[in-house]
Amino acid sequence: MSGRAARKETANVVWSGSWVAERLGVELVGDGRPDGDRELKELLGLALRRNPKRAHLLVSNVLGKHVPQKPSVVYGAGFELGRRVHELLGDAEARRAVVLGYAETATGLGHAVADGLGVAPYLHSTRRPVEGVAQAGGFEESHSHATSHLLLPEDPNLLAGGREAMDGERGGTAVDGVPSDAPLVLVDDEFSTGNTVLNTIRALHEQYPRSRYVIVALVDMRSPADHGRLSEFAAEIGARVDLVARSSGTVTLPEGVLEKGQALVAAHEGAGSATPRAAVGTGRRPCTRVDLQWPDGVPDGGRHGFTPAHRAALEPALPAMAARIAASLGAARRVLVLGFEELMYAPLRLGMALEDHTDAEVRYSTTTRSPVLAVDDPGYAIRSRLVFPAHDNPADGPGDRYAYNVAGAGFDAVVVAVDSTADTPELHAPDGLLAQLAAHTDHVLLAVVPSYVPSCAPADVPADVPWGVSPYASEHASPYTSERQEPPMLPEPLRGPAFSSYAPDDVGWLLQDLSDTELEAPTEEREEAIQSGGAHYAESLPVEYQPSAQYQNLFKAALDLSAARVARAVGTVTETVLAERTPRPVLVSLARAGTPVGVLMRHWARQRHGIDLPHYAISIVRGRGIDANALRWLAAHHDPADIVFVDGWTGKGAITRELSEALAGFDGFNPEIAVLADPGGCVRTYGTREDFLIPSACLNSTVSGLISRTVLRSDLVGPDDYHGAKFYRELADADVSGHFLDTVADRFDEVVDAVDAEVKELLAADRAPTWEGWAAVERISEEYGIHDVNLVKPGVGETTRVLLRRVPWKILAKRGAGADLEHIRLLAEQRGVPVEEVDELPYTCVGLIHPKYTRGATGADGKAVESK
Repeated sequence: MSGRAARKETANVVWSGSWVAERLGVELVGDGRPDGDRELKELLGLALRRNPKRAHLLVSNVLGKHVPQKPSVVYGAGFELGRRVHELLGDAEARRAVVLGYAETATGLGHAVADGLGVAPYLHSTRRPVEGVAQAGGFEESHSHATSHLLLPEDPNLLAGGREAMDGERGGTAVDGVPSDAPLVLVDDEFSTGNTVLNTIRALHEQYPRSRYVIVALVDMRSPADHGRLSEFAAEIGARVDLVARSSGTVTLPEGVLEKGQALVAAHEGAGSATPRAAVGTGRRPCTRVDLQWPDGVPDGGRHGFTPAHRAALEPALPAMAARIAASLGAARRVLVLGFEELMYAPLRLGMALEDHTDAEVRYSTTTRSPVLAVDDPGYAIRSRLVFPAHDNPADGPGDRYAYNVAGAGFDAVVVAVDSTADTPELHAPDGLLAQLAAHTDHVLLAVVPSYVPSCAPADVPADVPWGVSPYASEHASPYTSERQEPPMLPEPLRGPAFSSYAPDDVGWLLQDLSDTELEAPTEEREEAIQSGGAHYAESLPVEYQPSAQYQNLFKAALDLSAARVARAVGTVTETVLAERTPRPVLVSLARAGTPVGVLMRHWARQRHGIDLPHYAISIVRGRGIDANALRWLAAHHDPADIVFVDGWTGKGAITRELSEALAGFDGFNPEIAVLADPGGCVRTYGTREDFLIPSACLNSTVSGLISRTVLRSDLVGPDDYHGAKFYRELADADVSGHFLDTVADRFDEVVDAVDAEVKELLAADRAPTWEGWAAVERISEEYGIHDVNLVKPGVGETTRVLLRRVPWKILAKRGAGADLEHIRLLAEQRGVPVEEVDELPYTCVGLIHPKYTRGATGADGKAVESK
């Protein structure tokens, strides 16, 4: 029998609280019903923790916090409690109710209760302050590891009276001290002394008096002495207080149990019983990012409120998000969806959807800030723990965080779900959560839910704006509109000479200036981080390549040789756009490779036809999508039907596909890209399908207006910001951007006849994409044992980028290729990269990034290793 199977069988016969019960004399006693004891022990196990107020911990088997459980079981436990509350309140009061859950353990439970209740808005307390969001209340939790709770509703009226208050009907809101008739439903995982809930009610009742409260918990574990407190408290505040629990009983604690528990914890921690930090190094498995495509406008949870309208928007999106996760799971048969501290509901619902979408065994749990002793014994509720640093820049400073019962549990894959605030370098660090998990499972996936940050706005809601209806669907402006919806104003484009060396009317950059931010990292470190999953390529910049005098001379010679060829391709693609797309196109280049091409197209249209085409540059990031704020600016200033996206060339077509997917959520934009060269057969609007040297590919910023590649990092780019880039003013002496434009434009007149003939032929031809390049890339990836198409970069332009920015492994050159590859051969020689001559190559050359890169994959001289 396998260890996992043995553990599972043992768990069926040994109560997971017996270890603590035997050593400390702690007992769980049911409520007197025949099955009361058994039911309680099915719901709860016991563990110990280092806590000066309460040494023992009731560990729920259906909460989804410490113990991995089926997502449907976790959600069903809360949903059923919500149905019971609905029956208790009746339809009328249920429609007015507001649900409040407790951080961190009950945020998901409370949300499921709100779902079961049917139409109730939901809010949970939080320990994460949010700048600019007013605190509507707060309270302390006496026995918790972290005690301070904040209430930060986006809508200031939420706690005052629920739905009817939001509708502007005064019947639901406390007025002049008269209690509201909107019940407040308070949800926690356990109701023991009652101090936490009663403290909350007392604090909120002073500010938002109401006539009815309902307390909901998975277990009611009050002592006999505490039972009378609830009715006394209700009489004290003059309100009705009900309690709904799935099960009830008591915890019997012998004399001195706190001290004995603390001594037991100290003894076992000293013996090293807790799972240590995993030693993670160069053998670490990569992490795979999953782009969830979380629906716009839907909060990540209830920290600032979650309305029925949000729920209605989330439900239909869940199957597709689960499908995206499932597509990355491969053959995994046992999968854990691991949430993050207060972020419990979003990963729970993703886990449920994944249960429906796959035959794999799916479990769900979440990380926590609460330290608990781990003992690998079937009679103990916490069998293992992983320890890792906090990764959401907590207000109370850095500290350890924990994931329980994950190590040794036999998961083939772990899907880590965090909000974007927590997608930080600490998460990806060598001792971070992802690295800790990688030591215990074959496959780690990362799914990031956008952090929802409400806007600061006036407090009064127009009375005729219905609850949950977006104000953009009416004539009213919302006082509680999320920043994830369209911002009221976006910055105007940046222009030269303040940003870039291009003329002001040549291009407007829909970017933010990050010139004063240190973003560059050594190429080898970036490659290691990118391939390990520890970072995305758009989160940093390569050190800007400084060409040697020999390479600069090669660029100038290549430009002189190919200027007429480039001019002809510029003319062909521009005339095709004017003939087929729109007579007054708005050029939008994909920064930065597309930007010199967009400028040249603009120059052609002005020189040949006397028209000034608007031209902007925006960012698109593979795996992350397009800059949505830049699209919103464009839609506000131009007809989306006139927008023509421009890029330099196609390789295998990854950005072509990325753009098509990214634009699916924006009405009116045509996703077809116009490119100078399309050797991959990926588009239908192009200047040529030859794979030749485009001199602008030879250099980086110094041929692109001194602008860096674009940057997308959560700590630099907020929800209302454009993606970022740097202006390398210090490289002005090496700038050849203007020289490149002038040299090509000087050849426009001599290629006019050839362009006209070529355009006439193209307009009558079948130019449907063949995707020949993609097929070739897949073949090369397998033949060379790479097994990752993202590491195969086809074409002269992409191969040049590999040599300038990445850690190259080898270059495949089409046998007999001539002058177009002189700069490639020079760069390869400088970096010690072998060039392999091959036949049957649809491109002039293909660059291969090192497929198993760590810093050990280069020699002492920093050159790439040759394959043996």
